[in-house]
Amino acid sequence: MTDLESPRPDHEAGARPGRTLDTTRIDDTRIKAVRALVSPAVLLEELPVTADIEALVEHRRHAISAVLQGRDDRLVAVVGPCSIHDHDQAIAYARRLLPLAHELAGELIVVMRVYFEKPRTTVGWKGYINDPRLDGSFRINEGLRRARELLLAINAIGLPAGTEFLDLLSPQYQSDLIAWGAIGARTTESPSHRQLASGLSCPVGFKNGTDGGIQIAADALVSAAAPHAFMGMTKMGVAAIFETRGNADGHVILRGGKSPNFDATHVAAACEALRKAGLREQVMVDCSHANSAKQHRRQIDVAADLAAQLAGGERRIIGVMVESHLHEGRQDLSPGAALRPGVSITDACIAWEDTEPLLRGLAQAVRQRRVLA
Repeated sequence: MTDLESPRPDHEAGARPGRTLDTTRIDDTRIKAVRALVSPAVLLEELPVTADIEALVEHRRHAISAVLQGRDDRLVAVVGPCSIHDHDQAIAYARRLLPLAHELAGELIVVMRVYFEKPRTTVGWKGYINDPRLDGSFRINEGLRRARELLLAINAIGLPAGTEFLDLLSPQYQSDLIAWGAIGARTTESPSHRQLASGLSCPVGFKNGTDGGIQIAADALVSAAAPHAFMGMTKMGVAAIFETRGNADGHVILRGGKSPNFDATHVAAACEALRKAGLREQVMVDCSHANSAKQHRRQIDVAADLAAQLAGGERRIIGVMVESHLHEGRQDLSPGAALRPGVSITDACIAWEDTEPLLRGLAQAVRQRRVLA
């Protein structure tokens, strides 16, 4: 019987073998500070979902799932800023997107891109949750609260939201408000993110690897569709073991690699790789990142190429992603310098004036594809 199981009275403090060792020289030696993290349950009680928002999220998830399962011929369009850094500007964008989303609802399922976490190759601003004040103060509790407030506001006006799941704990604070999610190119190969996706309630897209490889995304779909057991944090903020059922609404996102992979040849090759893996032959295409060679205006050309494929009868393209903001380009985040409103502080985006015709062109392509059916 071990000491922990022993029925004997506790040992006196400092007596062997029950003494507590001083491990300060070998434990947490590089930790500068530890601060309390608000529990998800507290935040969800403070900022609760409404019945109308719940219905919107549920409806859009089912609609996207129907596209993935081949029961709906619309195109999923995830469009919005590269990242969120200002509440009011995000709402201003949402209010412009909403009427167009309603107008094109027969052809497009429009989801606003609402990204709060930014992966970094080295260092840099890590997003609205990590540093909401943009000043290196890292008020993460405030960031979590602000992120949820914004998601509630966007959903309340009638737009579903999509985001990238980067941190493994943050979904407990916001995933009930997400209609569609993504796993980025740097984390598609991560077992932890595949396990997370297997338990998420929304459809999830996995990007191909940064080198353009499709196989890791195909493997991710197989993994995410299977049940898993892993350690995590409950909404009460308690460590627990989660057992998942698996997510059947996974799909691949082509984002380019060493070269773009949005054209008909690459779409066909990706679908062939999926077929060999026993998966559905379907892809979403990211018009940005390596597919645009990091040149934001090339997204317009990529979308035009995709529209031509759709109009020609291509049914394996089930969605697109576009980085768009109120105004085009990007700006640096510099201490003490004022930021221009409606301009990205991460990747450069196309302007709203270019976004509207881009989405109309995709909707028209869907209508033309139906004529060929």
